[in-house]
This record gives sequence, C-alpha cells and structure tokens, in this order.
Amino acid sequence: MSFLKSTYYQDIMNQKLNNLNNKIQCSFEFFPAKSIDLEKKLLSSAVKLSQLQPFFFSVTYGANSGERKKTYDIVKKIHQKTGIVTAPHLTCVDSTPDELEKIAKFYWENGIRSVFALRGDSYNTDHPHTMYAYDLVVLLKKIADFDISVAAYPETHPESKSAKFDILNLKKKVNAGANRAITQFFFNTETYLRFRDNCLKNNINVEIIPGILPIYNFEQLKRFAKMTNVRIPSWMFEIFHGLNNDLTTQRIIGASIVIDMIKNLSIEGVKNFHFYTLNQSDIVYSICRLFGFSSY
Repeated sequence: MSFLKSTYYQDIMNQKLNNLNNKIQCSFEFFPAKSIDLEKKLLSSAVKLSQLQPFFFSVTYGANSGERKKTYDIVKKIHQKTGIVTAPHLTCVDSTPDELEKIAKFYWENGIRSVFALRGDSYNTDHPHTMYAYDLVVLLKKIADFDISVAAYPETHPESKSAKFDILNLKKKVNAGANRAITQFFFNTETYLRFRDNCLKNNINVEIIPGILPIYNFEQLKRFAKMTNVRIPSWMFEIFHGLNNDLTTQRIIGASIVIDMIKNLSIEGVKNFHFYTLNQSDIVYSICRLFGFSSY
C-alpha cells in the first residue's frame, strides 16, 4: 500500500473515532474480592479506570450478610480512592422489608445516594421469592430520593414467562422511580436495538444502557452465558475454536469484538456503556481510550 493510500485510510479512521469522542460515557462494575491481594488488584483497577471519568462505578452484592458488608466496604474504599460515585448493588432476596429499610437508611446516612436495585438469586430453593426488584425500588424511594439503576434483559430473564412479560416488568420498575436500566451482556447488537425499540413503544423513557462484557476467556464466557440465558453467536464459536490454551489471543479477539459492538451501537445513538470488568482494567481501559475518553 502506498504512503498516500495509508494516510487516506488513517484519516478516515481518525474521523470516525473523532465523531464518537466526547459523545459517549462509561460506567464500570466490580465484585467484592475474596482476599487482600485480590482487593488490592480491584482497587488498582478502579483507580486506573477512574482516569476515564466514568459516570459511576457499581459493586455487586452477595446473598448473605458477610458479602453485603464486603460490598459496602468496597464501595466506600473505591469512592475514597477515586472520588467517583459508587453504587452498591442491593438485592431483596432472603431479606425482609424491615432489613432492607435499615440497609437503605444506613446507606443514605453514610452518603450513598446511588443504588443498583435487583431481585437477586436465592440459594434457598425451598422458599419462593416474596419481593422483587419493583418492590425494592418502591421501598428505596420511600426512604429517600435515591438514584436507582435496575436490570434489563434483551434476551429475556432466564425465569421470564415471555419477552412481553420482561418489558412490562421493566416498565413497572421505571414507573416506581428507577432512573435507568442497564442490560445483561449480549453479543448480538440487533437484539439490543430491538429491545430498546420495544421499550420506547411501551413508553419506557429512561435510558437503556447496554451492558458490555469483555471476553477474557471463552470457556468462562460460555459458563456465564448458560447461567444468564445469553446467546453466543455461532461465528464466535468458530473464531475461538482451538484457542483454549491461548488466552492472549482470546483477549485480543475479544477486545476487537467489543470495539465493533461499541462502534455499531454508537452509530445507532447509544451514548452510555456499562462494562462488566471482572475486576480487571487493562482491556477495558484500552478500549475506552480508543473511543476518546479523557484521562486526567
């Protein structure tokens, strides 16, 4: 390729990226670490990603009291180290309304204004769910004017009766006071776009933020997908075939897939992206830098 052709294509690429710069925002999800060393890695990742000036961080929530305390501790540490709004996940599974009310009041009194409200998955199959995310949103709004994120499922929740049921359930959560919805991860952008269109048709007028899961390990991804009712396209199986022992190549290919997804979604008007980091920062940071997020 001649020098002139090379610079021509480089100019086109730069123009495409410049069109996206400063037009989109990011947020990042972490989970409580299980050891001191892993917690140091988590906090290091949060500090690194804070340079991208994210809209917020979130920290997932366990179903027992020990995990709940870990969530709160990590939220406070991340906020102290980065100054970024950090939202704890709060689930209503295996908790009474009184217990949840106490947690919500404790959060508000300790400066936590943003919460990710979820039903959660119970490990006690003998007891059916008595509270759902909708009930939790109602409870939180009665306590204080929390900024509330809720979950959405472009490929339907694993326990859902139908796609329509999912939409109606999301509408209930939004009408109760949820400020935004963040989706389960997906790899078919058309699925997300159809879901977003259905939300608009049903007068769900909050932002539907796509959840983005970078691919670090395809075997791990397959396990996540099986648990969450997410479809992995056949072409991804073909691309990752034979790479079980080559995680470096898997990460490079995975980053390329996410880059293409963000480009396509941005063209369709998506402005915010929520990354499931798995407590890692290198790939996510590089992807976000490519799209022009500013560093301090």
